[in-house]
Amino acid sequence: MPIKKILVANRSEIAIRVFRAANELGLKTVAVFAEEDKLALHRFKADEAYLIGKGKGPVEAYLQIDEYIRIAKLSGADAIHPGYGLLSESPEFVDACEEAGITFIGPRAQTMRDLGNKVAARNMALAANVPVVPATDALPDDPEEIKRLAAEIGYPLMLKASWGGGGRGMRRIMDENQLLAEVAEGKREAKAAFGKDEMYLEKLIERARHVEVQLIGDDHGNLVHLFERDCSVQRRNQKVVERAPAPYLSDAVRKELTDAAVRLGKSANYRGAGTVEFLMDADTD
Repeated sequence: MPIKKILVANRSEIAIRVFRAANELGLKTVAVFAEEDKLALHRFKADEAYLIGKGKGPVEAYLQIDEYIRIAKLSGADAIHPGYGLLSESPEFVDACEEAGITFIGPRAQTMRDLGNKVAARNMALAANVPVVPATDALPDDPEEIKRLAAEIGYPLMLKASWGGGGRGMRRIMDENQLLAEVAEGKREAKAAFGKDEMYLEKLIERARHVEVQLIGDDHGNLVHLFERDCSVQRRNQKVVERAPAPYLSDAVRKELTDAAVRLGKSANYRGAGTVEFLMDADTD
């Protein structure tokens, strides 16, 4: 059945961008707003708007899966677009939409479960013959085993959280003297941000180029890449400037990266728009 009305499970500029695209396609739109956002612009850019999470905080209000389903049914929305952030990577949200007979505009729940954990995603990449940076599996609790794994990969290292993103829990570790203290601090930060403190160690590329390949897939098994962009200019692990195409890639390397991204996307049965991120050593290419 064709989509006729979209509820956007997000707020502010993110929601407005989805409303604009929906309007261009001739689709009706539904906004949600927390009490603190009753005068926010996104509320007035949709055809309809509903209060969500009454009595809850300004962030918690937008994390109520049952409320989105209730409002979608009340408004007659037949699809939900999550935007990015908030519940956009929640497999439980996808499951709830499917159980309610509502189209979720985004990846499948199983894909989120497969790729949401970076250690599991790395293993999937290896199985798909996608090049990866040397790394450990999830770190154990035993300090001596952590030291052994770190020495096996070789310093310097980057500590990363297995779940979540945005630079939370990331730490540069230059030698063994820093190792255990940084792991403990990274675990605390990851636990606070994502509710999980699973960490792993990755070989640090000190002069890294950050290249992303854009993918888009449909419900029929078709998946294509939309080429790449350079995202190396960052501040606190957040991208500041993106350049497309990446100016330093040769045609051969560009093809290698885009082909690898498509292999990974197909392995994950990816649906919707997504990104495969690569790190390249600027000193060796």
